[in-house]
Amino acid sequence: MGLSFDEVFALCLTRLDGFNVTLHYKERAAGMVRIEDPLIRRLGAINTVLVGSEGPVGWNTDFTGFTTAYRQKFGCRAPGEVVMFGAGGVGRAIAFALVRLGAASITILDTDEVKAARLAETISEIGGGTTIGRMGSHNALPCADGAVNCTPLGMEGYPGSPLATDEPFPAKEWAFDAVYTPFETPFRDRALDAGAVFLSGYDLFFYQGLDAFRLFTGRNIKDWKAVRRALVAQAAEVER
Repeated sequence: MGLSFDEVFALCLTRLDGFNVTLHYKERAAGMVRIEDPLIRRLGAINTVLVGSEGPVGWNTDFTGFTTAYRQKFGCRAPGEVVMFGAGGVGRAIAFALVRLGAASITILDTDEVKAARLAETISEIGGGTTIGRMGSHNALPCADGAVNCTPLGMEGYPGSPLATDEPFPAKEWAFDAVYTPFETPFRDRALDAGAVFLSGYDLFFYQGLDAFRLFTGRNIKDWKAVRRALVAQAAEVER
């Protein structure tokens, strides 16, 4: 019989100086660490843990990684009206980043309506009148400037897309898929076919990795552009 998450987490604390937390456990792990950044504490989900003499400290490099990835792709352009699929740990991180980036509104769609409503309320609270959070249905999709997939749909082992095949793609301008394995997803294909500028989950994966490296080592990667080119080329080769 395998170990429970709590048992694995406790084992990591005794054997590692730092580690990452992934899908399904980011919110749970947030209650098991000290979180120094007040915004990440409010976010309530972490994906990076540093183990020190005073106990484990949690960080969220999904939040910082998406913010950097968006700025690298779109500069100072605001996200506009955004529809976001998924209100889990990565969804919360991306929603908080969208607030930081100045989104006008974020409409949340999730099968867990309680979780979606809670996140929408939190967005409005932290948005301070600049960003409005709301629950939505697929009827609201045609109004969006940007569309974001924060569900695991499209990931290896989770086939499909949050959009039905007969639904028009909602984004007029841009789209983002948090899935990065595989590099090409049904959501990405729909976005490109609709003419949206696409931000890949690989970009989030890369920039959050830079942040995690800095947290784990205390060092920055100076020539990160060369690293990214090499990794993208390697990933493309693997998918062939």
